[in-house]
Amino acid sequence: MKGIKMIYGYIRVSTDKQTVENQRFEIENFVQKENIKIDRWIEETVSGTVSVEKRKLGNLLKRLKKEDILVASEISRLGRNLLQIMSILHHCMKNNVQVWTIKDNYRLGTDIQSKVLAFAFGLSAEIERNLISQRTKEALARMKAEGRKLGRLQGSKNLTHKLDSKRNQIFSLLEKGVSQAKIAQILHVHRNTINKFVKSYREN
Repeated sequence: MKGIKMIYGYIRVSTDKQTVENQRFEIENFVQKENIKIDRWIEETVSGTVSVEKRKLGNLLKRLKKEDILVASEISRLGRNLLQIMSILHHCMKNNVQVWTIKDNYRLGTDIQSKVLAFAFGLSAEIERNLISQRTKEALARMKAEGRKLGRLQGSKNLTHKLDSKRNQIFSLLEKGVSQAKIAQILHVHRNTINKFVKSYREN
């Protein structure tokens, strides 16, 4: 296919109990029918909730160039939540990288339809960020109304610096009923770290 620089096959499983073979089989069958070949495979065993920057996919996104193609068995392999997936797709389309998924039959590239989708993805991501921020403000306002003072505990400067960029995400998850232990797992920190961070905004 003229103009294509590299075709990457991306495979992700959530646990080591799952196998990559099914996804590889689907992708290999697909590219055979399309009369193309995978130049490089990227495989990883990691939860889709882990930030893209901490995954092999993050490194791949940095390497992808104009007219490259990223092939995955389905869109959910890229991430576990809509905001994360939209951010990845928006990044690819902004850099004229095509994303093809087999089960979903997506062909996101450089045509006008994809550009419209890229705009929609970017707008939706911005709306979602604003909603998370708003939910966080509402949660903090309610805590204050309930008599729980908000602020940093003495000596919590380093801890706050570590998790401050994740504050909106943490309080949004708490609002949804996610436990601190689960949040710690998602952010790859000890649950005591999350507990201390939350307490730093609930100064008694």
